[in-house]
Amino acid sequence: MASLVIWSGVVIFAFAFLYEEWQLWILGVALALVLGGSQALSRSLFSQMIPEGREAEYFGFYEISERGTSWLGPLLFGLAVQLTGNQRPALISLIIFFVAGLFLLSRVDVRKAIVESGNDPAGVII
Repeated sequence: MASLVIWSGVVIFAFAFLYEEWQLWILGVALALVLGGSQALSRSLFSQMIPEGREAEYFGFYEISERGTSWLGPLLFGLAVQLTGNQRPALISLIIFFVAGLFLLSRVDVRKAIVESGNDPAGVII
């Protein structure tokens, strides 16, 4: 969830404050700090909720759903740029995705999912 909050903050910064080249460097540093970690954290958290022996099935579904929806962000962003002629309003589409993801993730009882999958939640920070 912290990763999604940081992503939202990065996009809000780009929308509201990005006007100079030096600000782009700050944005780049922030992106570098969160980009790889987001993917790694999501896969790690997901793996904790998979029953033993069913990893291939669950990760297959994970990959199909990821690839099957990866076009939504670029489509909405591109559509917003096409309609407005400006990239700044298109950033709002990214904020919508991050906030929606944050809302959906907040509704997941992670500890319960880990326990029900037969895994040990000890040591998992939730």
